[in-house]
Amino acid sequence: MTDIVSTGTRPHDVTSPEARARVRKRYRAEARFRFYGIAAIGFAAIFLVCLIGDVVTRAIPAFTTSYVSLEVQVDPAQVDPKGDKSPASLISGNYDAPVRNALATLLPGANDRVSRRQLANLVSSNGTIDFRDQILRDPDLVGKTVRTDVLLGDDADLFIKGHMTDVTETSGQGQITPSGTEGTITLTGAPALSAAAFTSADPSTFIRINGGWVKIIGAANGQLTGDVFMPLANTNAGDWKLVTLETPEGSRRVTDREIVWLQSLKEQGLIERSFNWHFFTSGDSREAELAGILGALTGSLFTMLITLVICLPAGVAAAIYLEEFAPKNKWTDLIEVNINNLAAVPSIIFGLLGLAVFLNFFGLPRSTPLVGGLVLALLVLPTIIIASRAALGAVPPSIREGALGVGASHQQAIFHHVLPLAMPGILTGTIIGMAHALGETAPLLLIGMVAFIVDVPTSPMDAATALPVQIFLWSDLPEAAFKAKTAAAIIVLLMFLFVMNGLAIFLRRRFERRW
Repeated sequence: MTDIVSTGTRPHDVTSPEARARVRKRYRAEARFRFYGIAAIGFAAIFLVCLIGDVVTRAIPAFTTSYVSLEVQVDPAQVDPKGDKSPASLISGNYDAPVRNALATLLPGANDRVSRRQLANLVSSNGTIDFRDQILRDPDLVGKTVRTDVLLGDDADLFIKGHMTDVTETSGQGQITPSGTEGTITLTGAPALSAAAFTSADPSTFIRINGGWVKIIGAANGQLTGDVFMPLANTNAGDWKLVTLETPEGSRRVTDREIVWLQSLKEQGLIERSFNWHFFTSGDSREAELAGILGALTGSLFTMLITLVICLPAGVAAAIYLEEFAPKNKWTDLIEVNINNLAAVPSIIFGLLGLAVFLNFFGLPRSTPLVGGLVLALLVLPTIIIASRAALGAVPPSIREGALGVGASHQQAIFHHVLPLAMPGILTGTIIGMAHALGETAPLLLIGMVAFIVDVPTSPMDAATALPVQIFLWSDLPEAAFKAKTAAAIIVLLMFLFVMNGLAIFLRRRFERRW
């Protein structure tokens, strides 16, 4: 019998001051690491919140639109040139003239050619479409006075939303007396205003008196000189208000006269704002107030469908073969290396490839979602193959061995047991690749999907554009309203992406199996 001899244990020093100092040092290191992690997340969150907040703030004006409600006299000579109230005659009618006449009745003072053009600019060039449709639905309205809503132009719409200039209004002390009701007049009894405030580089100043608007152009000897923009009711001495447009006229797209008219319409309760359905139900347009996202959204949907139909089965099949069936030799290694390299190739290269192969060689039509989907499928295919191979490789070998052990063939073991378990990872890789494709612009520019296309596509063979290309086009336009449209289109693109991600999460949970 052998006695067990205790050799003793190495004493652990946990109570000495040095040991306690080492413990405190480890705790401090751990605390610093947690702080760095939280700081990194907070730093990224701040940037994300700023980005989303900036986009949403800029996009808000695009989701509403403004109308002016008018009493329009439907002149038969203008809207029914043939006089038979037939659809053909009513469609060919002139609906702009009755609307301009209604505006001129409400807003007197447009006596010259320039002011009449400014008056016409208040409403959209195609803002009478709803009025025309109203007459077509009920031809008996010809010859009567009807109330209709006319879409405002983009600049007038932005002013109504408060994005052109700030308007300050203060009540005046005492009374002043105008020398006339139209043209250039003098105002006696006005306060002493500095002449420096009336230059073209300064804010515009108005005096509102006796129902009219007078733009101040000079001051001398206790009198103000001004141009009447809205006629005064009389020349009696009366109370007055000082109105200032903070942004100088030369720094905005809406003139002083147009602002006076819009303010007058607003005070009469004729300006209405509503949700901008045009943005979601119409295609692109040169007129910012009429431009919509439906054409680009439909084009992106068709493009993504083509991409998904091509790259998902091809990518999964390639991954299964390479991971489960392909012999391990130098040719397989060469293919794997090239697939990994293709995932890092710049997207513009795939655009050049699509231009050379699909358009120049096969002669497929330009600017179509079919070609866009083919090009993006080439772009996304390496990503799906790599993700699918990783998902297949993550399935425990015991699953394969168990299936083979009960008599299943290799193919049955893969398709009946391994593939269902790898499906969540495959779908995750697919959605990452599809999200990558959805935001790509460069390859689509090379195959002609940058064209100005008004019509909404009805099939993958119709000319169309895509959401990122539409955002690129609108961001390059000078009109301020298109900047809001750009931000709104970005939100639509993000929502499209969220829907795709939500669908992928649903499918992943639907097919997910645990072991």
